[in-house]
Amino acid sequence: MSESSSASSVKVLFIGDVVGTGALAMTVKMLPALIAKYSSDFVIVNGENVAEGKSITKKQANELFNVGTKVITTGNHIWDRWEVRALLAEERRIIRPANYPRENAGAGYAIGETKEGLKIGVINLQGRTYMQTIDCPFRVSKWALDKVGEQAQIIIVDMHAEATAEKQSMGRYLDGKVSAVLGTHTHVQTADAQILPGGTAYISDVGMSGPYESVIGMKIDVAIKRFVNQTPYKYEIATEAIRIAGVSLTIDTATGAALDIEPFMLPEFEKSRISAPIEEETEPLELVV
Repeated sequence: MSESSSASSVKVLFIGDVVGTGALAMTVKMLPALIAKYSSDFVIVNGENVAEGKSITKKQANELFNVGTKVITTGNHIWDRWEVRALLAEERRIIRPANYPRENAGAGYAIGETKEGLKIGVINLQGRTYMQTIDCPFRVSKWALDKVGEQAQIIIVDMHAEATAEKQSMGRYLDGKVSAVLGTHTHVQTADAQILPGGTAYISDVGMSGPYESVIGMKIDVAIKRFVNQTPYKYEIATEAIRIAGVSLTIDTATGAALDIEPFMLPEFEKSRISAPIEEETEPLELVV
């Protein structure tokens, strides 16, 4: 990022993993209001789970583009529908992690523009810890930065990964080289939003835009059965208590450095559902061995 300074800034809105068609409908409905609320100039949405948790269709992608989305990022579940390969090949605004082997369809980065013509680069990477053993995201990030840096001073990275340590390592690795490293995939918004020393905005996970009466988007009873019985069950998306999770970034247009990162969850969670004090146990609990 440049060392020069400027009073001008750009606002980037990033919406976390949209899970299911109900969440898509709410995102499409709320996005214009969110753009107005955060004075957003550029919108990125992670859409790998839109089609009932598995990938995204052309129609669904167009719904997001029609309400102001500039780039759709994805992750490992983008490949769960075979037909998405044709979509990735034809639609450069939908990107997949750059560190999948290059023989796969699609691109790992995209360049978009604000209404004022400011170019913003978006790079998608995927972690390898507890995930597919694909190419190294750290080494591939250098290749992607060379490509994107030729066209854009402001660069946003979607780091789609399971392990927090891997996401944090990527944030530190790219600190000062990109405007933001935003974690996705684990569907739980973390409380570590910050500006790193080199000027890169960071959060371990932006959070899920989806049904929160669930286990990371899945019906609760199905998720419990998977753990208790240790056998596969059909993946079923929950439908209740849909919320939109994301972050709003303020970025210096001259330096590419982040000035602010503001996470949000709408509607907000209730602080507590307990309406009366919890009484102490009158009898000791029996321990069953």
